Amino acid sequence: MFDTVFIANRGEIALRILRACRGLGLKTIVAHSDSDAEADYVRQADRAICIGPAAPGASYLNQAALLLAARASGAGAVHPGYGFLSENAAFAERVNAAGLTFIGPDAACLRTMGDKIAAKTAMRAAGMPCVPGYDKSLPDDPGQLAAIAAEIGYPVIIKAAGGGGGRGMRVVPAAEALPDAVRLTREEARHAFNNPTLYIEKFLAHPRHIEIQVLCDNHGNALWLGSRDCSLQRRHQKVIEEAPAPGIAPQRIAKIGERCVTACRQIGYSGVGTFEFLYQDDAFFFIEMNTRLQVEHPVTEMITGIDIVQQQIRVARGERLGFTQAEVRSVGHAVECRINAENPHSFLPTPGVVTRWQPPGGFGVRVDSHMTTGYRVPPYYDSMIAKLITHGAHREDALARMRQALRETRVEGIDSNLALHQQLLIDPGFSAGGVDIHHLERWLADRAAAESVPPLRSPHGDSGVTTLAELDGASASQSA
Repeated sequence: MFDTVFIANRGEIALRILRACRGLGLKTIVAHSDSDAEADYVRQADRAICIGPAAPGASYLNQAALLLAARASGAGAVHPGYGFLSENAAFAERVNAAGLTFIGPDAACLRTMGDKIAAKTAMRAAGMPCVPGYDKSLPDDPGQLAAIAAEIGYPVIIKAAGGGGGRGMRVVPAAEALPDAVRLTREEARHAFNNPTLYIEKFLAHPRHIEIQVLCDNHGNALWLGSRDCSLQRRHQKVIEEAPAPGIAPQRIAKIGERCVTACRQIGYSGVGTFEFLYQDDAFFFIEMNTRLQVEHPVTEMITGIDIVQQQIRVARGERLGFTQAEVRSVGHAVECRINAENPHSFLPTPGVVTRWQPPGGFGVRVDSHMTTGYRVPPYYDSMIAKLITHGAHREDALARMRQALRETRVEGIDSNLALHQQLLIDPGFSAGGVDIHHLERWLADRAAAESVPPLRSPHGDSGVTTLAELDGASASQSA
């Protein structure tokens, strides 16, 4: 059983893990790049080790450097946080081979659930409802491709088996666009994931993005901790999350929650995880499982009173879960806004020095951030600088507190998306609850038209192939 944790991540999640460890009486060692050397959370750790230059490939994605530092530090476990190497099966194996505990599921689960085709196969075997489609690797033969797509029925969506963060997928509205979609997606998958394997599914036009949080120990106990709605997304990146998912009957949520824990037992899952679903016409369709801590875990913590990060660490230490499913209670409603350092019109990152940081406060308000006044936002990583979370007795109460929290918050010296959140919190569609995953894109297009600002073009090219928001909001470099 370990008593020192090596934190192989940065930013707000590194600080969140550090605090969870401190609450358990564990020592912490934080890995950091040259760029993060002066960050406040680095100074708060019991020890800090520089693992390389600013570029992620030379630091937070550098397995050799991380393992060397972890072994030299005397730590007994490695916490990967989210993003970076958190779902990398090879890294988990190397951590274990070095005699350290990887705080997460085992490499076999990481590998299975990281391959979208293998994950769907495993989930179907566990009785999980999945999006209709062809659950094998797509063939190269044009005739076979056309026949498969025709049998599913257009529109369809082409996805990379090793994809994530919204990359490696294209919507195909009609048969004539299929060849280009397959070619472009395969090229993108080969370049981004070093895996050209593709699969195909029926495209759902107006789904919501619903999540189920699970927590499992190594003694056969598996629990689900409630639902989240993460439908407000821009280009596959989550913007606002809330818990529980509004407008869905608790009995329906409970049924899919039980299916999730059944699936966890069948695949031998351990630790925290999140099942992601598309929800349309009162039906859930599994799309993927995130085998790590989620960026939006605080909204679940706020309604359940369960410290998910501490529970994750306890499980890795070999402890049994200290409560049962019957003891998991959902009280009130919680909302989270991701505050990013980005231009309000182009949405491009805006690194620089924060000359004033004034976080909000008050009853039912939580702020997860590594930022301080004088902090230099680096240009090398994800642009998220803070998460504002509010809790209330009901949804409108939580939203009202969030509106007030946003009014109190000050970020100066750099651009941020604070104003966007303020506008979204008074949007009638979002305020009513239950918007689909394309709502924000439509809202932004309407705003651009009203302001005579041209909407942003898709970064995925054209050729008649449409790219739409669908999957997890995790960015390629860090967020999730």
